[in-house]
Amino acid sequence: MSVQFIKSARKGKPVTWYIYAFRGGPLIRKVESPRKPKLTSSDHAAVAAALVDDTAINPSTFRWIIRKCCPVNPAKAETEGSPEWNALADSTKYVWRRHVDAIETKWGKFPPAIWDDPRMIAKVVAWRDTMKNTPRTADIAVQVLVFLLDYARLHAHVKLNVARNVPSLYKGADRAEIIWIPEDFEKFAASAKKDGRNRQALIDGLSLAAVTGLRREDLITLTWDQIGEFAIVKKALKMSRRKRRRVVIPQTPQLEAVLAELRARPRAEGVNTVLVNNHGKPWSLDGFGSGFSQIKREAGIVHVDDEGNERPKHLHDVRGTFCTMLLTEWDCTDEEAADIMGWSPARVGQIRKVYVDQKAVVVALGARIAAKQFAKQAGGDAGT
Repeated sequence: MSVQFIKSARKGKPVTWYIYAFRGGPLIRKVESPRKPKLTSSDHAAVAAALVDDTAINPSTFRWIIRKCCPVNPAKAETEGSPEWNALADSTKYVWRRHVDAIETKWGKFPPAIWDDPRMIAKVVAWRDTMKNTPRTADIAVQVLVFLLDYARLHAHVKLNVARNVPSLYKGADRAEIIWIPEDFEKFAASAKKDGRNRQALIDGLSLAAVTGLRREDLITLTWDQIGEFAIVKKALKMSRRKRRRVVIPQTPQLEAVLAELRARPRAEGVNTVLVNNHGKPWSLDGFGSGFSQIKREAGIVHVDDEGNERPKHLHDVRGTFCTMLLTEWDCTDEEAADIMGWSPARVGQIRKVYVDQKAVVVALGARIAAKQFAKQAGGDAGT
């Protein structure tokens, strides 16, 4: 088990390194440096502390409950972690881990009985509000606390889940109207090839997302064995309503064209993933995600709403592009598209309203105007 270094390089901000005790483990230090930092004696001590046996923790504290729910040592997770924690996708565990650690630092030393006091609702809201400048982060933190308190309640350590009905801060959660349009794909490809750099492997990932609607983790783990004559059949890695959905994506001419290109990519011996990086090897989740985000950010790919407000587009929004293709190119009903996407028909209906029906109305209106103009001209010609 090795220490994990995560590099964050954002335009206009200093290069920052996040040092984790191990993959999926707690953050032990954050360093602003253009070069990868070296481990100090304090870092080694922090790693050792992170791996301390959970049985050494006082069982009368909330920390003990947290460690039982989600052990910091991945080697213990499958045998000692909660089924709910183990059922989460690795990407979710990775994002949630730092919030688990923050909650443990803030409330871990107290007895679990503090959560049975309704006045703790105000404490949770005040804690949430310390993160109000990053509302999505604040909402995820509260979501993690709800998860931990649910575990504590189910195991009779607390009677209430005081965090459950704390309102969200992030108002941009509904992204149904945000999809990638052809201009976005062109800008991304141009940015990936800018200054002679070769980031075709990232363009491949975007192309495959546009014709499958797969999430990032499912994209990079898709194998040729999962592609059948008529459909892609894959078990989704992300949980939906506490279940792993079976993804079935129909073979379309667009998908077949992309797959034909991807089959020709150089790949290392024995590699069976559809997507490969520039070295012909499978992508890691962090590798693809950070590379994709960098190119997208440099390309300036954003959504502008009716009021002129800009919101960055994400890889996840390409799923809306695929949904639009199902509705327009293949005449799927809302229910059929929803079944393929794993969405509600109402959400598909919203995409139809914004990107399909409105376009049809405009086209029909243009046709009527052209017809009237033609009739007017024909009438004028007849009178001469």
